[in-house]
Amino acid sequence: MTRFRFPLFIALALFVAGLALTAALKDRHYILLSLVLLGAALFPLFVRVERRPIESRELVLLAVLSAIAAVSRIPFAALPSVKPVSAIVILSAYVFGAEAGLIIGAMAALVSNLYFGQGPWTPWQMFAWGMVGLTAGWLRNAWWMRRKWGLLIFGFIWGFLFGWILNIWHLIGLPDAFSWGLVAAVYASSFYFDLAHALSNVFFLSILAGGWIKVLERFRKKYGLLQRE
Repeated sequence: MTRFRFPLFIALALFVAGLALTAALKDRHYILLSLVLLGAALFPLFVRVERRPIESRELVLLAVLSAIAAVSRIPFAALPSVKPVSAIVILSAYVFGAEAGLIIGAMAALVSNLYFGQGPWTPWQMFAWGMVGLTAGWLRNAWWMRRKWGLLIFGFIWGFLFGWILNIWHLIGLPDAFSWGLVAAVYASSFYFDLAHALSNVFFLSILAGGWIKVLERFRKKYGLLQRE
């Protein structure tokens, strides 16, 4: 866990710096700059992942879990905030660790948007779902995460955090109209969507946790895939 703190802190520092800078700019390049800085925030995390020796069968596993998470969005397309993606990312990271969670979360957003449509929101979704997986893997050995209620609370909290992160790119797209009143209005209007996401995380985690964890743990132990740090 400790070896992931430095790149995580760098990523969060760059993310906050990017928010401050893009919020201060009023020209037409604010969206491009926000995407560049968001990529810079993800960069140290992916560098950390790349430095870890990884086998081809582990890459296949990550690809499969990313595809499952991505495809799981499609049946719930009519319900924008109700989706099992976050639950799948959390459970994958819970078993295989923070590095796997980061990759699965980020790739799930990128791949699923081949269906839903790519746009300036895609890097923000990659960052948000990547952080879901990273923090789930980072905290998986905490005593409260080892209990089902802790896992459900974690999913509930990230239902709101995910929405709050996605709200940022919407605000950055309206720099000339930026005000604290607008911020309050955007976050207030997203409350029900964020609540729906949080509750859906609790629902999907409650029905998937037991079976998924057992199956993934069996794969991890039998084939020695992505061993815990």
